[in-house]
Amino acid sequence: MRAPAQRPVPPQPPNVGSNEHDSLKYHLLGPSLTKAGQDTVDQQKVSEIIYNASKGSKFFNNEEAKDKNLTEKIAKILAKKARLEMLDLSADLRRADDYVAALELTRDLSQTVVHLDCDAFYAAVEELDRPELKAVPMAVGKGVLTTCNYYARKFGCRSGMAGFVAMKLCPQLVCVPLNFSKYMAKAQEVREVLALYDPNFESASCDEAYLNITQYCEDHHMGPEEVVSQLRAEVFEKTKITVSAGIAANAKLAKIGSNINKPNGQFFLPSDRQTIIEFMKTMPTRKVNGIGRVFERELDAIGVKTCGDIYAQRGYLAQLFGQKGFQFLMQCYLGLGRTKIQQAEESHRKSVGTETTFRELGSPDALREKLRWVADELEGDLKRTKYKGRTLCIKIKLATYEVHTRQTTPPFAVQHADDLYKYSLPMLEKLMKEIPNMKLRLMGLRVTHIISTKKPGIDFFGRNRLNGNTPTKKRINRTGGEWEIWPEQDFEEAAAQERNDEMNELEQLSQEYARAQIKEDTGTAITPPTEPVADEQWTCPICTLLQPPDDSTFNAHIDFCLSRDTIKEAVKSTAPPPPPPPPLPSFDRQPSVSKPVQRKGKRARPKNESQPSEEQAREKRRAFFSTRTG
Repeated sequence: MRAPAQRPVPPQPPNVGSNEHDSLKYHLLGPSLTKAGQDTVDQQKVSEIIYNASKGSKFFNNEEAKDKNLTEKIAKILAKKARLEMLDLSADLRRADDYVAALELTRDLSQTVVHLDCDAFYAAVEELDRPELKAVPMAVGKGVLTTCNYYARKFGCRSGMAGFVAMKLCPQLVCVPLNFSKYMAKAQEVREVLALYDPNFESASCDEAYLNITQYCEDHHMGPEEVVSQLRAEVFEKTKITVSAGIAANAKLAKIGSNINKPNGQFFLPSDRQTIIEFMKTMPTRKVNGIGRVFERELDAIGVKTCGDIYAQRGYLAQLFGQKGFQFLMQCYLGLGRTKIQQAEESHRKSVGTETTFRELGSPDALREKLRWVADELEGDLKRTKYKGRTLCIKIKLATYEVHTRQTTPPFAVQHADDLYKYSLPMLEKLMKEIPNMKLRLMGLRVTHIISTKKPGIDFFGRNRLNGNTPTKKRINRTGGEWEIWPEQDFEEAAAQERNDEMNELEQLSQEYARAQIKEDTGTAITPPTEPVADEQWTCPICTLLQPPDDSTFNAHIDFCLSRDTIKEAVKSTAPPPPPPPPLPSFDRQPSVSKPVQRKGKRARPKNESQPSEEQAREKRRAFFSTRTG
């Protein structure tokens, strides 16, 4: 047997003073750097390949600009921290310690939460149909990889990577096209097993779920590890798919644990306060769900590399990252998280929208025609989900990857394509005036402040609902209890949006690369046509899978993709700790003066004339559009 390879030290986020290309290379490693199966990979080599392969592309220029902006932001954070260090922070430290003590009182060690994650799910499903793929490095997806088997991961290939970059890392990589209907059917088989252990299990995506097995353990007089081992065996027996699991006192810890013994393993963290504290002490911040590449670099710059480093910086966190950021980070340090795992009700949806990616369009008539197409698609989605919206938003992405959004409030709640187009067209026309020679590669529409058009009593899945057409401000579970809100949701959504944006941009990079290859092979530059020609295939704007150039077939496929995203959004849930923590103490420098603190940045928006409601603030932080890749 071959001796195990020595594990290279993974690259660390560069400090603000390091070479700018070092930070860019780290940024280009992508959001899936912590994926299982990457431990033995030389990430420095991978970053060099990605850097050289994408250099000169619009994607590269956009990432370079984002990295530069982040570096400048970090410099401002460090400057602010330096000013704070000159002040007396004893009062801030006392408030922080008081809050930490109050948080400890909310710790719940009575529950057993499991996070279950299918191993390389899309790839595993494909390998069932083609067993020969198990013996070769294989990935699912063409332009952008959505899943790689563990063989391919040894070469540095991973989800969220441009296909041509993966081929440079592993020339023998076999890429197979996506087949969502196949994956969803297999996911349903897995869920049928999960329901036997927790009927209220929470689907986090098509290949992962949270369960609370406290009652099952009690009813069957079994320990958590025994129950999860049995559950995983039953999933494999029924589906021939292996799953990994994390078992802990709350969802945050369980999510971290499920990645530790992948693939086909489980990790158990005893429900003991000291054990949890020690576990989190050495946990890299990037391993925590909700801390992505951007937040990781910001934390690293102030000396927070692991969750154990958070406590030493507690006096600065509220000033640097806002009170929500302080609260989230202190919960990470303590290893606190939600313990209630329940299915979401569809009434918790905040918006319905659709967007499409396309080859560059600049003609005003073509843009208006595309807007009409998007309006038609959104009408279908609204009728299918039985909603209409009081606020209409438009989103565009320029050829330079800049994103612009605008919104308007029609005189009545809108649902029909004619109305959607009528009230969104002025916003598009205004953008065209503001941005001369505007060229787009993405357009989307979304309605918010939605109201249901369903008959009272029936929800999306045919279950009884608690109320009728008015949207609820509180989250209500099916037993009538109020859902507790934890700040981790906002950070998890921000990290998810970071991953989704990366996938969209990498798809464009792949298209650029394909055109460049054609030019190199033929000696002729290829200008993409704005209208499809008869013999080309059309790219689905949701899953990026190529489809036959036929209107009915293409629309039917998009209907399926939109329905899939609708179902995912409808089953997505949030839940949190038993006793709600006490109000967060104010960190204003002068308590007697009720002056709002000016903050800027992703996690703390400027607050001037009026303080927005919590629901409005949450809506602003929510990603404009959400998609999920495998």
